[in-house]
Amino acid sequence: MNYKIVNGAISYGADTILEEINFEIKDKEKIAIVGRNGSGKTTLLKSIIDNNMLEEGIGEQKFSIYKQGSPVIGYLKQIDFEDPNRTMLEEILKVYEPLIKLENKITEITKQLQKNSEQQLIKSYSETLEKFELQGGYTYKKEYETAIKKFGFTKEDENKKISQFSGGQRTKIAFLKLLLSKPDILLLDEPTNHLDITAIEWLENYLKNYTKSVVIVSHDRMFLDRIVNKVYEIEYATITEYKGNYSDFENQKQANYEKQLKDYEYQQAEIKRLQAIADRFRYKPTKAKMALSKLKKIEQMVIIDKPNKSDLKSFNINSNLEIESGKQVLTVKDLEIGYDKCIAKTSFNLYRGQKLAIIGENGIGKSTLLKTLNGDINKINGEFEYGYHVKKGYFDQQMEFQNPENTVFDEFSNNFPSLTTTQARTILGSFLFSGEDVFKKIKVLSGGEKARLQLCIILNKSPNLLLLDEPTNHMDIVGKESLEKILKEYKGSMVFVSHDRYFVNKLADLILEFKPGKVTFYDCNYEQYLEKKKDNPEENIEEISKDNNKSAPVENQYIINKKIRSIKNKISKIETNIEEKENAINNLKQEMLKDEVSTDYIKLKDMQDEIQKLNNEIEEKMLEWEILNEELNSLSN
Repeated sequence: MNYKIVNGAISYGADTILEEINFEIKDKEKIAIVGRNGSGKTTLLKSIIDNNMLEEGIGEQKFSIYKQGSPVIGYLKQIDFEDPNRTMLEEILKVYEPLIKLENKITEITKQLQKNSEQQLIKSYSETLEKFELQGGYTYKKEYETAIKKFGFTKEDENKKISQFSGGQRTKIAFLKLLLSKPDILLLDEPTNHLDITAIEWLENYLKNYTKSVVIVSHDRMFLDRIVNKVYEIEYATITEYKGNYSDFENQKQANYEKQLKDYEYQQAEIKRLQAIADRFRYKPTKAKMALSKLKKIEQMVIIDKPNKSDLKSFNINSNLEIESGKQVLTVKDLEIGYDKCIAKTSFNLYRGQKLAIIGENGIGKSTLLKTLNGDINKINGEFEYGYHVKKGYFDQQMEFQNPENTVFDEFSNNFPSLTTTQARTILGSFLFSGEDVFKKIKVLSGGEKARLQLCIILNKSPNLLLLDEPTNHMDIVGKESLEKILKEYKGSMVFVSHDRYFVNKLADLILEFKPGKVTFYDCNYEQYLEKKKDNPEENIEEISKDNNKSAPVENQYIINKKIRSIKNKISKIETNIEEKENAINNLKQEMLKDEVSTDYIKLKDMQDEIQKLNNEIEEKMLEWEILNEELNSLSN
């Protein structure tokens, strides 16, 4: 399978969105499209489906679209529900209709074979069975059941009608159908939005092992790092291709910029030197020929353009606090939270400067805890108490403003009436609201703009405790990095909910994990939390049905424990092997940045090929690691 756009462009009226599209999807490739919000990422995805959006670009090559093998393209917005009275399971099983037909055929032939054993019937049974097996007939039930569970649905939900689900849940069901239908090219636009960490990790593993091509638009850096092997960046209406994952892209982009800048500066110095010689001697008869040769040399040069700086424009703020809190910021003891009944119970202490991340599945109380701590919801039982001089700032992921008819400027000024117009506009400018943007009404703002405005108001009130509910949901990567930088330098304390593992890993030094019926406090950062989970896999094991509460016989348990030790040893060896390969990749990347190597393109290509080879080997080892972990969990259960 191969899909290729050569020298395409996309325009709306007089505005050019993308001016030169050279984009290729090869079989089994995992591709990321990255860029700032509004750069044209979603537009590019849509053009892959609807080629009528494309026109000839500004490049020298002839505009063309090439498709090998008539690939089936899957895109979430293409999926709709024909009958809202169907149950969720009925809707998902539509994906497996060919397999279900084969399954029914096998059942029918089996019945016939009980009465008649003709050779033709046996042959038909054998062929049908082989077809069924090749198409995943023995695993499809486990596949969809796992997917349903990981996306946060219960067994009871399977029999609910589509009409009974919320809009967000319907989107999840449509997304599940898209994934399980396994198109040749899977187009995903922000697939991790509104998924919890459990679902994101499942989706990660699913896409890593997906046997066809995937194109992803996402701002989730860890997600991209773990899946993709090619990145297309959209910047200044042009598309640039990079090999490797997101981290590789960042390193290559920086190296390319530095090299092009160095080449540009060298050439400009050389042009200046040659021009100076020509200007000096062009009017001297004995030197005129030499002067002319210098000018000719300049004419023959292939002029190197000065590279564009990356579009890193984002928001910033002074992170100094007006007043510090006392050492003890928040004490939570046996706090029961919920609306009508208790859905979670927790205890923890937060001290000055600490940053606590709340993680876990959707719908089990994370946002409810923040709302309770902010005083928006009454507690069910237990207690919580703020310390001396604590001043809160609360970011609500719903981003509801009291008056959506207000302009950005009005909303900010109403919160800070003592500021002059110039002072207010300066502060808004530091959060990227400049020029006419400040007169936009709140109701027309994008999700990212609303998030910036809410953060601008909260942070300028100088709280020393931040309660943040999914602050990065609508931000592009540069916005996330800017917020990370602000919050990293922030001197106050924080309690924040996030499904962005990269964000959590950067900021958190305490973890509060929500699981159904259980909340666990970890006095460590995210990396240490993951290590603890790895060392204690039994913590991840779900409670077995109450009917199945008998202990295993001693001799069986001994054999199981022996197998568990053996698998753990294998997993440990694989992890060591992966670490060695990752170190080898890092060493090669460092080597590629050296001056003597960066200009040797043959050597660079060999090194890049070696990196690709190592990445492929890591992928194979990761697959082996996944299988062993599944076996380990199964034995532990």
